[in-house]
Amino acid sequence: MIINIQFESPYENEVPEELVAKVSRAVLDQTQVKKEVETTIVLAGDETLRELNSLHLGIDAPTDVLSFPAEEFDPDEQMTYIGDVIISIPRAKEQARVASHPLENEISLLIVHGILHLLGYDHDNEERKAVMWKKQAEILTNLGIHINQLPE
Repeated sequence: MIINIQFESPYENEVPEELVAKVSRAVLDQTQVKKEVETTIVLAGDETLRELNSLHLGIDAPTDVLSFPAEEFDPDEQMTYIGDVIISIPRAKEQARVASHPLENEISLLIVHGILHLLGYDHDNEERKAVMWKKQAEILTNLGIHINQLPE
């Protein structure tokens, strides 16, 4: 598995790259992804999330995390690119403050949430939400990460 991690300036030192990689790997391992996959995790600012949210979802406002699923098979690498997860550092900071847990915990939650979306999980109805929230909680618990309060 390949996990590409990108930090938009000035957020390069907000969270350890090793944390992003560890949490991303855990999601892929614990969802039993059977094939070799590649993904990209981008840690960015509100403006980037606002632009993407507006362009792709028609919502002219920043958000905490966006997922852009892809199922692109690279025959040369024998690997499937599953998509991108973009996380707003400013939103994550605010949500961590409100929930009274560390920024690293909030970023971990958003990584898990975003990658689960890439893998087909969703929360568009109560049944699917229950499945996704259960898997999300399971992965975070296995990582030893406690979330005091889930974002709305």
